[in-house]
Amino acid sequence: MTKLTSPVRRRRDRRGSMSLSKLTLNVFPGGFNWPSFVARERGFFAANGIEVTLQSTPNSVAQMTGLSKGEFDLAMTAVDNIVAYVEGQGEAPIGPQPEFFAFMGSDNGFLSLVTRPEIKNFSDLKGKVLSVDARSTGYAFVLFDMLRSAGLAHSDYDVVKVGGMVQRWDALREGKHDGTLLSAPFDILAGEQGFNRLARATEMVGRYQGNVAAARRSWATAHSQEVVGFIRAYVAAIDWLYDVANRELALRILTANLPQMSLDLARASYEFLLDRNEGFFRQGKVDMEGLKTVLRLRSRYAEPRNELNAPTRYYDSTYYQTAIAPNPRRVLS
Repeated sequence: MTKLTSPVRRRRDRRGSMSLSKLTLNVFPGGFNWPSFVARERGFFAANGIEVTLQSTPNSVAQMTGLSKGEFDLAMTAVDNIVAYVEGQGEAPIGPQPEFFAFMGSDNGFLSLVTRPEIKNFSDLKGKVLSVDARSTGYAFVLFDMLRSAGLAHSDYDVVKVGGMVQRWDALREGKHDGTLLSAPFDILAGEQGFNRLARATEMVGRYQGNVAAARRSWATAHSQEVVGFIRAYVAAIDWLYDVANRELALRILTANLPQMSLDLARASYEFLLDRNEGFFRQGKVDMEGLKTVLRLRSRYAEPRNELNAPTRYYDSTYYQTAIAPNPRRVLS
């Protein structure tokens, strides 16, 4: 567990106003960034003392390399990436990264296996090509386990590295491969264009911890107030999104930040991303059972083989517990 330092004092500007701490959050493009869009647009970040700039990444190799170099402050990423690089199993040639850790949960990844129109069931995937971001990190092991559960051996299909979800969806649409894992809005868009959604990941692998907020331990120790403020703002944004009174404004915020998304697609994403059972995790919790699933899959498929069974090696709840502790002075909404 991390011992939090005293709160970082922000300086006042020349007009006497309290200045905001500027943070850069590295993300994969997609609807799962909705809480960050809301926290920025509705002032939840500012109310908690921070100004957050969102920066897109093309793939996990670029993201994890950038995090290791301190090129940005925070990352929204699959927790499997954090586990992989702590263990020295990541695809980027940066070696073990014991500095990496998750401090807040977001969702289960919203993953669905989407295939070309002519592929209607798992058996049709024999001899076909499936794409991943990276073979050794991210959601590749979720895909492998779904296929294993459906009776397919690793030798029954080929795997290619394509990149993040945008790149995988583009490649699938262009016929460059036969299937991949997608989340909203890409899986919904795929369905509208005649592609097939064979199954949701959680239907086959069980509870799963997908995206988390992550940072380097030394940076977080030196910026504990900012980390706590980020958690509070993100939790406020999730609460705001789940309030149906905010639905229409929430849709406008989503389409404004993802201009390629139609209003109809945004409405469909709303139903999926804010599903009471499968949507964003309330209170920004890390699903510890879901994290154990991540470790189980990594123990099964990662190389070199290593039995992973210590979730707290990759997740430090100190900042989260501080953020959600009763405190009448904090601003959550």
